[in-house]
Amino acid sequence: MNQTERRRWLIDALLAEDGRYAGTRIPLTEGGQKKLLRSLMNVRPPRENDPEFLRVQDEYLGEELARKTVVRADDLTPLRGSLTLWQGDITTLAADGIVNAANSGMTGCYSPCHGCIDNCIHTYAGVQLRHDCAVLMREQGHEEPAGGAKITNAYNLPAKYVLHTVGPIVGGGEPTAQDRRLLASCYTSCLDLAAEYGLGSLAFCCISTGVFGYPQDKAAAVAVETVEGWLARHGSGMKVIFNVFRDSDLEIYRELLA
Repeated sequence: MNQTERRRWLIDALLAEDGRYAGTRIPLTEGGQKKLLRSLMNVRPPRENDPEFLRVQDEYLGEELARKTVVRADDLTPLRGSLTLWQGDITTLAADGIVNAANSGMTGCYSPCHGCIDNCIHTYAGVQLRHDCAVLMREQGHEEPAGGAKITNAYNLPAKYVLHTVGPIVGGGEPTAQDRRLLASCYTSCLDLAAEYGLGSLAFCCISTGVFGYPQDKAAAVAVETVEGWLARHGSGMKVIFNVFRDSDLEIYRELLA
């Protein structure tokens, strides 16, 4: 199958899984089909996956990744110690681990084509990621509290692992001492887990600064202070990458790491 055929095959398979989508018209354009496929993957509940579906999906996502520019963590130059700053799409970063700002359900974002990092990571990793997260949550028996971390394979992403953490919800107001403690705990929990798994590089997104409303500058200050302190205490040479997407976050981190 070529890429168009794979995309149509996956759409047909996902539509056939749920009777609610019977009669859905498949767009004729490539862009429309990609949007529909992503939407169907986003709303699909976690389940055991058919090996043939996974084979076609992995081939499709692998080809999509091959058309992008993948950045190697090893090629990024640290700004201070082993602290590195990079602006770009974290789903194209080949690091040992990338951090996902998850919600307490821990199985991804179910809003079709939402722009949050949780949605992007689950979309381009593939449906296996949601299934693995659901297994972890069933074993845990309750929602994920803020400040902890879980680790899964990254599947079709160029990274090796995804570390999932839930940040505090601030809502745009002034963070409390508890908010600061929980945010710092997100970073230390991820670093502890990365060290346990022997990761040499770890990329953090801007945890809690999206819909969770933690002010960007205050969140960045907690991030840098916490990571730098952890590296010093552990004598670790782990390369830590602060991944930003917005220009405003880039400037904030540049000032903090100058």
